[in-house]
Amino acid sequence: MISLSDLQDKIGYTFQNIDLLRQALTHRSFLNENPQFTLGHNERLEFYGDAVLEDIVTAYLFHNYTDKNEGELTNLRAALVRGAHLAQVADKIQLNQYLNISKGEKNDATAKAYITANAIEAIIAALRLDGGYEVAQKFIEDFIILDLDTIIAEQSFIDSKSLLQEKSQEKFNITPHYKVISEEGPDHNKIFEVMVYIDSIEYSKGRGSSKQKAEQDAAKKALDKI
Repeated sequence: MISLSDLQDKIGYTFQNIDLLRQALTHRSFLNENPQFTLGHNERLEFYGDAVLEDIVTAYLFHNYTDKNEGELTNLRAALVRGAHLAQVADKIQLNQYLNISKGEKNDATAKAYITANAIEAIIAALRLDGGYEVAQKFIEDFIILDLDTIIAEQSFIDSKSLLQEKSQEKFNITPHYKVISEEGPDHNKIFEVMVYIDSIEYSKGRGSSKQKAEQDAAKKALDKI
């Protein structure tokens, strides 16, 4: 079993219950190939970590960005907690080398990004359970909120769907609509492909681990064409 000492050094916290961290790093697919593994997969921890992450990011934005309105704060939070950003955080700490994951999923680049993003949320839950609120908060501030200035500078927090609707109504007096054109992968790890239409014209396709993310991707690509 791989040592997690290096990972704990990277995140700056040593677990009292190392099994919490080990479970946070275990994808469902690993259990299918290793039925003797005594810990469960990380989906319950991911569920908890998602809520902890949103709570801490929301509080941080509320207290530190008093000049932003509700819509701006919502978009900033979405940019910080979205899967693509969490996958980047996972890459920075080379999380993939510590994951318990099936061989098939490990070789799928799209699935790997989705899985590592979910593992970040599971780690947040493990930190909250093992060390308390302040330990989880420190990790989130050090590794996730750290990128906030860059996100603001690049304006990557902008809601592409809302912006596309605004631009489309200004230019064509038409509201874009979206249609799922394909779904790939198992239920726990689906990838959606969505087409955005403006006045029945196909503008662009988007892909993502949820319909909402695929729609955002399609809208972002459509904005480049308007």
